[in-house]
Amino acid sequence: MRPQPDFRELGCNECQGAGVLGFDFSMAFQPIVNVATNTVFAYEALCRGPAGESAGSVFAHVNEGNRYRFDQTCRVKAIELAARLGVDCYVSINFMPNAVYKPEVCLRTTLQAAAQWNFPVDRIIFEFTETEQVQDMDHLVSIIDCYKERGFKTAIDDFGSGFAGLSLLAGVRTDFVKIDMDLVRDADQDLARQVILRHTVAMCRDLGIQVVAEGVESRAEIETLRGMGVELFQGFYLARPGFEVLPEVG
Repeated sequence: MRPQPDFRELGCNECQGAGVLGFDFSMAFQPIVNVATNTVFAYEALCRGPAGESAGSVFAHVNEGNRYRFDQTCRVKAIELAARLGVDCYVSINFMPNAVYKPEVCLRTTLQAAAQWNFPVDRIIFEFTETEQVQDMDHLVSIIDCYKERGFKTAIDDFGSGFAGLSLLAGVRTDFVKIDMDLVRDADQDLARQVILRHTVAMCRDLGIQVVAEGVESRAEIETLRGMGVELFQGFYLARPGFEVLPEVG
């Protein structure tokens, strides 16, 4: 029998431990750096096992029946840890569009956690990955609109690697687009990537969307994208994720 999803409204206390989720996890934080000002613009909260195990070891436990509770728990843990660690910039939290049944209801736990830990709502970015196939585009638009109305920022993650591509960008207007690392990799040496990136950055600029280049691994990649107008970068070249700590930027 397929597990049935639990769509009850949850309180923060239900999301802080393993509880009925059946497994526990924590968060690592990786900085998104504004290289023009040499400052940390945001920290992305990334799922890890309770002892720092890989994200894959956590997602192996996620199924249709617990996806909603897992999504809610991720939000609470990310906000709590960010507050405990003294994050004074944006924190970026991944969410699962297919786990959100009513955005205004699903946000209540997030808002409760933000209030409990005194973390400003306008410093939270919700990002969803293009690699998760969205089952209902109208529903996704309603989620993004609801989040923005309540003061949150939004982002498309892994842009250029997933299901919808340009049609997703045409239908969903987020504050940020995070360009997938496969497009960024060796951009300084690959003419095709340079052409695609240049037009993607220009398109986002025309739409009023800020671009984040993900997965940078060299100064040459950064300088190539800076020449196209990109200022926000994330990747091992700058800092690896820190498990339950804020890593130093190299």
